[in-house]
Amino acid sequence: MTVPTTTLGQNQYGKAENRVVKITRDGATHHIKDLNVSVALSGDLDEVHYSGSNANVLPTDTTKNTVFAFAKEQGVESAEQFGLALARHFVDATEPIRTARIRVEEYAWERIATSGGEASHSFVRRGQETRTAQVTYDGSTVEVLGGLKGLTVLNSTDSEFWGYIKDEYTTLKEDYDRILATDVSAVWRHSWSGDDGTAAPDWNSSYEETKALMLRAFAETYSLSLQQTLYTMGSQVLEGRPELEEIRFSMPNKHHFRVDLEPFGIKNEAADGAVYIAADRPYGLIEATVLREGAEARIPVDMTNL
Repeated sequence: MTVPTTTLGQNQYGKAENRVVKITRDGATHHIKDLNVSVALSGDLDEVHYSGSNANVLPTDTTKNTVFAFAKEQGVESAEQFGLALARHFVDATEPIRTARIRVEEYAWERIATSGGEASHSFVRRGQETRTAQVTYDGSTVEVLGGLKGLTVLNSTDSEFWGYIKDEYTTLKEDYDRILATDVSAVWRHSWSGDDGTAAPDWNSSYEETKALMLRAFAETYSLSLQQTLYTMGSQVLEGRPELEEIRFSMPNKHHFRVDLEPFGIKNEAADGAVYIAADRPYGLIEATVLREGAEARIPVDMTNL
């Protein structure tokens, strides 16, 4: 008899990147929700891997159809609410499925201004950032991660970088007045777990106010390092949003170097209003988690890195 030499580890399956656009008509005024929804299911699925039996498999095509049906029948109030509804459905309605993880990206649109005010049904894609959410449900407990990515910010002064280690390979000059720019990717974990009867947070309000706190901290911090700025942003979010337990950032340093104009007899000093070259690669990449005291770090480190 052949003795097995392998065993099945963690596994999941589902339908990724279901592009859902839901239009809600309020008379002549329309509202738009534009989502990218990915479903991952896990549970009693050993046999489909070992023998190919699909007896416990809900087809990925069914999960796709469910996403679109729920968008129509239940609407989309927020990315988090929509993810919660889907996750609970897949676990509660399909016995072999023990855990459902729903990831949602939301693309924002705003109304186009017209001569008579705002257009009721014409929109332009808003390019500030992409909202993200992940909902995981195991039949009793919910974990909700909010977030965003692609939020580009820049301070044209109030940033320095000096006092670092220097060795035989160091060529970078110390800078006491530099541009600090980054693309913020952030994921934050809500303390609400849905198992104690308390009402869910106002997801939309929580998102907007969390983003506002991050932006305010970035603007108001005199930065001696991007790490310091990151930590300040996370601290101010947790101090201002009691419903959050932890927040994780990935922030590439979008380098701006002053152009050397000395060969042309031109001084290019920051204090005089300098000219810079924006370098996109390579870049420094700063990542860290900020926790409420006593909280457990549960956001995966690979959820924010680039």
